[in-house]
Amino acid sequence: MDFQLLLAIFPQVLLDGITLGFMYALIALGYTMVYGVLEFINFAHSEIFIFGAFVGVEILLGLKAAGILETVPWPLVLLGVLLAGALASGALAVTIERVAYRPLRAAPRLIPLISAIGMSFFLQDIIRLFESLWRNAFNLVYPSMDALNQRFDLTETMDVSMKSLVVIVAALSMLWGLHVIVNRTKIGTAIRAVAEDQAAASLMGINVNRIISLTFLIGGAMGGAAGVLFGVQYSLINPYTGFIPGLKAFTAAVLGGIGNIPGAMLGGLVLGLLEAFAASYMSLLTGGAFGAEYKDIFAFSVLILILIFRPKGLLGEVVRERA
Repeated sequence: MDFQLLLAIFPQVLLDGITLGFMYALIALGYTMVYGVLEFINFAHSEIFIFGAFVGVEILLGLKAAGILETVPWPLVLLGVLLAGALASGALAVTIERVAYRPLRAAPRLIPLISAIGMSFFLQDIIRLFESLWRNAFNLVYPSMDALNQRFDLTETMDVSMKSLVVIVAALSMLWGLHVIVNRTKIGTAIRAVAEDQAAASLMGINVNRIISLTFLIGGAMGGAAGVLFGVQYSLINPYTGFIPGLKAFTAAVLGGIGNIPGAMLGGLVLGLLEAFAASYMSLLTGGAFGAEYKDIFAFSVLILILIFRPKGLLGEVVRERA
């Protein structure tokens, strides 16, 4: 085993893990916000995430076809696409809540869970149908922007792409914005009040339905923006691309502590780092017996061990106090 090689690639692996972890954290926030308010897992969040990615790729392909993609400064293009993806996914999340979840709010928990799974499959096929009719294809590739393909050498064995920097900066900005909204605004106070006790919040004059819809809007917007960043980073998307990242983001939310917003961030980073280290080091440490394809097994095995010894996650599960 070449320990010098292990140490040499460590900074690059760490950077790749942080980039992937922030992606998971952004998606995980949608799960954890909805759970924190309704104690309900929105399994359609994977499709809300990938819907944002499709909105982004359609806008970029439209700009490219019009010949203006390369004439507009790329930060403005990317900011506009991020906002469009976030707004579209946020609106979709609110619509799903109003149509598929709100009528079942008083039903046993298994019923809205089944509704969420059904909505997930429905959205996958709707996206596939639309893209098949619109472009005669549902595997789409994000148009390349030359500026985002630049790479910067940090050390002899470590470099960073502009794409990765964009993902990290955008993720940090959105996470900071969410922290401000939840902890320093009246809307955030209302969200926390509804999460604590819906009946008491209603008696205090808070419109519970509006706050729940707003929670879906914020969580969906974060997922949609993450979808755009995912497309920019990995290029190829299809209607089923969101399933695996969504599942891993849900895992990250559980790992950090479901319903706990800082826990979702921490869980995403931990899971991203676990995957990156497993993908890079597993083959070296096992002499090629196990390769990068086993990274998911390693990551989920560690998750199982953590939850065995700390069932509520790293930062603890946030649940309502009941009288």
